[in-house]
Amino acid sequence: MDRIRELSKYRLEKAKDDYETAKINFLHKKYSQSANRSYYAMFHAVRALLALDRFDSSKHWGIISYFNKHYIKTNLIDPKYSKMLMDAFNVRQNCDYDDYFQISITTCEKQLNNSEKFISMIKNELE
Repeated sequence: MDRIRELSKYRLEKAKDDYETAKINFLHKKYSQSANRSYYAMFHAVRALLALDRFDSSKHWGIISYFNKHYIKTNLIDPKYSKMLMDAFNVRQNCDYDDYFQISITTCEKQLNNSEKFISMIKNELE
């Protein structure tokens, strides 16, 4: 169990690092990169939680689906966090793969704020 807790802690630290990078990118007006890191901050935070279930997936949808099935649909976590994660996933997809997509500063700032809230919620769940 100690190894599992260490893995969870490592993933949460990775989430915090991604959040800090998202903030730096935002301050430097690198909005697509900020949105990317905001999503990954949430993604790694979820993986920190799922480590305690001994679940992982090589696919983002595998992680998101497990989180929704075992935490959102069972009312262990407020559904607003699923929406935050899905919004971040979609924005990141647009930023990374749509050639002419321009993210607004407002959307980017929302993603950054949501990632901070999301990490805080996961941190509370882990304690």
